[in-house]
Amino acid sequence: MSDQFEIPETMRAWEVTTPGPIDGEKAPLKMVTKPVPKPQRGEVLVKVLTCGVCHTDLHVAEGDLPVHHEHVTPGHEIAGKVVGFGPETQRFELGERIGIPWFRHACGVCKFCRSGHENLCPHSVYTGWDHDGGYAEYVTVPEGFAYRIPEKFNDLEAAPLLCAGIIGYRAYERANVPAGGRLGLYGFGGSAHITAQIALAQGVEVHVFTRGADARKFALQLGCVSAKGAYDLSDVPLDSSIIFAPVGDIVLPALESLIPGGTLAMAGIHMSDVPTLNYQKHLFHEKTLTSVESNTRRDGEEFLTLADRLDIHPEVTEYPLENALDALKYVKRGDIKGACVLRVSK
Repeated sequence: MSDQFEIPETMRAWEVTTPGPIDGEKAPLKMVTKPVPKPQRGEVLVKVLTCGVCHTDLHVAEGDLPVHHEHVTPGHEIAGKVVGFGPETQRFELGERIGIPWFRHACGVCKFCRSGHENLCPHSVYTGWDHDGGYAEYVTVPEGFAYRIPEKFNDLEAAPLLCAGIIGYRAYERANVPAGGRLGLYGFGGSAHITAQIALAQGVEVHVFTRGADARKFALQLGCVSAKGAYDLSDVPLDSSIIFAPVGDIVLPALESLIPGGTLAMAGIHMSDVPTLNYQKHLFHEKTLTSVESNTRRDGEEFLTLADRLDIHPEVTEYPLENALDALKYVKRGDIKGACVLRVSK
């Protein structure tokens, strides 16, 4: 720790108490006062400036993803300032702004880690699920799993880049989008609207399918060619598609709308069951159906560099930390314009 920053003994934080519907009679989260965490070996202590509100946070709060850590504090799109150091840390300077993502740690020695697929590490752990996250005033992170944030992004814009942006980028890569091709995006929240900007900047024609009327309007404002309902078939054959909505039923119209040889990537960590597929209608003609699991650190570094170069800027709705429940309810409605971000401190 350093005398340059006065670190309090306690902080405000949200905790998942009893997972259940975010809009139910009893909220699954409550705000508490808890001790400021102590950074362990290889970790830094970060004062949280902003934290994005991701659909995964909703899955943790509602129990779709069983809580791995009792009374866990959600949040994994964190922009913050380094205010303290654990033993054996040297990567960041005191006061430096860094980003904390979903992917918190991997073992580094299993066959997946050694082959460049650390996102598949069976011993991986995640911020806001296995370990307390950013719906709090302070958080710790292993320094090797944090990112430097490009200067052009302010604290509110930076937060969604750290999961919505990185996961969207990996899904975009997994979807094998050809140069100048046609891309379908199913669901149009935080991740999809960033992915759309990447695709549009690279000359890809983007078609959006989502239930929210406001989200459809927003997609057209960004420059997408069309915006239809979530289950509608595309008016034109699509080269590639990405499903961001956690709804397995959408797989059928998405596959049906692909060209022969097209690819559909499913970007969610949680999805309802996929219905029975008709081989001739949905999979024949060498169509590819693939999932996306988390990301590697290389994905994160590549995406942040690309977002900086292409001047990608998330659309943000700001909420104070104490209004986290309202932000999660807005995300659940599925008609979000861009991303929601909690303002935790200045």
